[in-house]
Amino acid sequence: MKKTLTLLTPMWAFFLIGCGGNNKHSAPSSIDNQPEHAPVISLEGIKQKYTQGEEIDVKIAESNRLHIDSVQYYINDHLIATVKDSRPVRYTLSREKFGKQILKVSVFNKGASIENAISVDYLPPTPPRILRYKIINTYPHDITAFTQGLEFYGDQLMESTGNGIGVSGHKGKSSIRMVNPKTGIPTKKVELPDAIFGEGATILNGKLYQLTYKNNLAFVYDINTFNRVKTLPYFQQMEGWGLTCDGQKLYMSDGSEHIYLINPEDFSKIDYIRVATDEKIVDHINEMEWVHGKIYANFFMENIIGIIDPKTGAIEALADLSELREQVTQHIDLDVLNGIAYNKKSKTFFITGKNWDKIFEISLFDELP
Repeated sequence: MKKTLTLLTPMWAFFLIGCGGNNKHSAPSSIDNQPEHAPVISLEGIKQKYTQGEEIDVKIAESNRLHIDSVQYYINDHLIATVKDSRPVRYTLSREKFGKQILKVSVFNKGASIENAISVDYLPPTPPRILRYKIINTYPHDITAFTQGLEFYGDQLMESTGNGIGVSGHKGKSSIRMVNPKTGIPTKKVELPDAIFGEGATILNGKLYQLTYKNNLAFVYDINTFNRVKTLPYFQQMEGWGLTCDGQKLYMSDGSEHIYLINPEDFSKIDYIRVATDEKIVDHINEMEWVHGKIYANFFMENIIGIIDPKTGAIEALADLSELREQVTQHIDLDVLNGIAYNKKSKTFFITGKNWDKIFEISLFDELP
């Protein structure tokens, strides 16, 4: 699984607030009278990585110039402890979402405060399982389709494409289409204007939802006619990447480590998760598929599929499908794997990529010990 090494890159940031010109003071104090010699709060006992149920032991460094009335400790702006001196504080991580946690300390003296903050990674306790796959069938696929979303609708494949530009300079065409999975030929297709880059799509309650990359809009179509019935703005300014649903709500990715739970009526945000393994926080979540209560996801620029717990964001399993790319026609505009559709009847996955001339029907299974 060498590919996972490029996928899972750690990030480590240290934030210093309240030193020099960044001091936050609510009132004058003896500290303000000596700005050039102002004490710096140092947090001690902090690791870079923590996991579920693990305790954070933290304290501020002793300073004979740091007169303390009280000290407050926060996790993500949630107050976890108030003490009267520099005694250590212990906190158990349990209710936080996986991903970056901001640990902040505020030291108070005569109404003034000095703050310092540091970020730590909160990660799942167990590593992902490694999956293997078996090719069941190989079918044709439109080599010009810059695939962004793939999902079964009955016996047909719903496919969303974007207008990405290949190395040759050829520009694709954004569209939404129904495709015969055995022939790769569209039975119905609607193309979008050139100014719109089509992205991930999914089907929910007789409606087809399609994201746009940079337009900050989701398009809603009648699944039977492909007539657009609604256009919904995203809940914030962001990119649209992948989209799937659990039968009631939508799940949307934006290229970050976040997956957002979305209200399909107005595209408002209900909740979110952050995606991570036991080693690192994972971003670039791309095309997604909901299968048996889990999210199967592609990762941008990786020929890998991950199985994500939609409640916690933990990646439970990974499958390296890079060999599939080697089995399609090699050409200058060939791009990465991006397209996961689960066939409930055959209990198999249909996998393709951007500008691939093949769709692979595969089964996934746990690697033998």
